[in-house]
Amino acid sequence: MTNPRDARIVRADVTFQPVPFRAPLKFGGRTVTQTDLINVEVELEGRDGTRAIGHGSMPLGNVWAWPSQVTEPPAAEKAMKLLAERTAVAAVDLKEFGHPIDLMLALIEQYEQIAAGTISELDMPEAIPVLAQLVANSPLDAAVHDGYGRLHGQSSFNVLSSEYMNHDLSHYLGDDFKGEYLDQYTSREPKTTLPLYHLVGAVDPLKDADIPERINDGLPETLSEWILADGLTHLKIKLNGDDLAWDIDRVVEIDAISEVAQKERGCEEWFYSLDFNEKCKNVEYVLDFLKGIQEKSPGAFDRVQYIEQPTHRDLKKFPDNRMHQAAAIKPVVIDESLINQESLHDAEKLGYTGVAFKACKGQTETLLLSAAAQKKNMFLCVQDLTCPGFSFLHSASLAARIPGVAAIEGNGRQYCPAPNAEWADDYPGMFNVSDGTVQTGELNGQGLGFEKK
Repeated sequence: MTNPRDARIVRADVTFQPVPFRAPLKFGGRTVTQTDLINVEVELEGRDGTRAIGHGSMPLGNVWAWPSQVTEPPAAEKAMKLLAERTAVAAVDLKEFGHPIDLMLALIEQYEQIAAGTISELDMPEAIPVLAQLVANSPLDAAVHDGYGRLHGQSSFNVLSSEYMNHDLSHYLGDDFKGEYLDQYTSREPKTTLPLYHLVGAVDPLKDADIPERINDGLPETLSEWILADGLTHLKIKLNGDDLAWDIDRVVEIDAISEVAQKERGCEEWFYSLDFNEKCKNVEYVLDFLKGIQEKSPGAFDRVQYIEQPTHRDLKKFPDNRMHQAAAIKPVVIDESLINQESLHDAEKLGYTGVAFKACKGQTETLLLSAAAQKKNMFLCVQDLTCPGFSFLHSASLAARIPGVAAIEGNGRQYCPAPNAEWADDYPGMFNVSDGTVQTGELNGQGLGFEKK
């Protein structure tokens, strides 16, 4: 039986946009000073011949998605760009009609083969990691969902019911989801506001003495300046994971600076998330870290909302990295490891109690995994990949439609704000932050929820 609301992909164009950073960002032992956006435009055709355009955009993010000891970042970047182009060709070659979930899952099944062809063409020494495949192809995924929503004059999050989808969730997630559809795991309207997590990078200046030379571009530069300017209540702290004393002292210092700034603005409650970017050798490091924080600054310990991916992303290779003891103290969320349903189950077995969703892993996989995580009653958050402009709005729109999401990360405004300019006038509440929140209620349009006006 065919669904009259099905669509097919008739065109997919990929372009790249260089974006310099105003300040360096260090994570996972590497420092990033620029990125490229992968921008995708698709054209969809319905069974009745009507057509609509959809868009997607995402930073390349190769340093995060492909942290290789074999492939240098420029080579990884080149491969991911070529992969995005090759997958776009495969999308048009599908020819079949379907719902975006099914169209993209058909493509996702081809990712590995397309990636292998890309590696062969470039004569590279190693395969493209699954996470890098997802990131490179996420703008296409977003564009297909965006276009399908516009084809039907609806939000992309409101075309996930039995009226539009060809299968219930048991087809994708197993018998526990029999008779259920994605509309039961998404909201019909976006949340009005969401707290914004501000990133405190490992080389970010905390105070004036930490700045050798000011940028002087009109934006805040120290932590206290950011807190006072944007009314911040949520801070994401990047840590080293291999220097216990430094990590503890970093959090204690950040908390001391935050306390002064929050007192100045009359704020009594604020929160931290802690990100080790997989650098901890084992859970014992995390436990010693938490003990050190609690001893040196009980207030800072109480403000920790959750901990991100402390140990290596390869869960099968390191099955002894169990998080049960740490997760009994604070929620521990899976991030880099979360690439498919199997990885979610593996993470849960290893003691992870939460998930960090990212639009850069694909709209399709994120929607399905969010349903699975909600069924498991896991802690939910949405983070970005230093997303500016379109990609930040996409990430925020996704967060605003997933019930239970605690907050959203948005650090593009700190490190690469230039692409925000073309969107700021149309969505001021998303880019002009004054009370520590973003006005996600603005993202209630067709498709992914926003467009240039």
